[in-house]
Amino acid sequence: MNGAAEAGGSGLGGMIRMENVEFRYPAGGFRLRVAAFEASPGERVAVTGASGMGKTTLLHLLAGILTPAAGRIEVAGEVVTALAPEERRDLRARSIGLVFQEFELLDYVDVLENILLPYRVSPALQLTAEARSRAARLAAAVGLEERLSRLPEQLSQGERQRVAVCRALVTQPAALLADEPTGNLDRANRDQVVEILFRYAAEAQAPLVAATHDLDLAARFDRRVPIESLAGA
Repeated sequence: MNGAAEAGGSGLGGMIRMENVEFRYPAGGFRLRVAAFEASPGERVAVTGASGMGKTTLLHLLAGILTPAAGRIEVAGEVVTALAPEERRDLRARSIGLVFQEFELLDYVDVLENILLPYRVSPALQLTAEARSRAARLAAAVGLEERLSRLPEQLSQGERQRVAVCRALVTQPAALLADEPTGNLDRANRDQVVEILFRYAAEAQAPLVAATHDLDLAARFDRRVPIESLAGA
């Protein structure tokens, strides 16, 4: 775990805030309204609710993957809703660690290159020897030091999820967003992944917002927010 702790030592954590956000997909009737939502530096917030209620949509709005029709979203000192598409992409690469529910690993590159993927896709980041060293330390911290040259198809579900977590942390992000981060894991792997994310959030003072339908997992966070409560009165 020391490698994970090292990676989180930048102290770059910042506030997450949403105000009067309105979003609707172009096709279909799904609508998400968020009157107010925030997560403080280092705070761990679990957003709960059944599938289809908008938890993933909420995270994608925070990350700037989706843009709302109205409202203000602020992450790590940046007003996401005021940024152009390429600026939102660079913000994600620099400042937001994303853990996707389905891992989103590239099948044709090895574990090390999957961890370093943010450096390959964004001009906002420079792939340095220190970044490579940090990736290796993170991998060692989660028991993947012997897997760095393997392809994702050669890994178990738990190992793939740990690769995804390392990728989210390698850039030393100011905020963490995790979509069902333990949904595909057994209890032992679940506990390991949660510990890694919690330790990073604490040491980097990075807010952690996780979408989950697992109420036992949500109980371990500082605060649980049901997705249906965000629309307000």
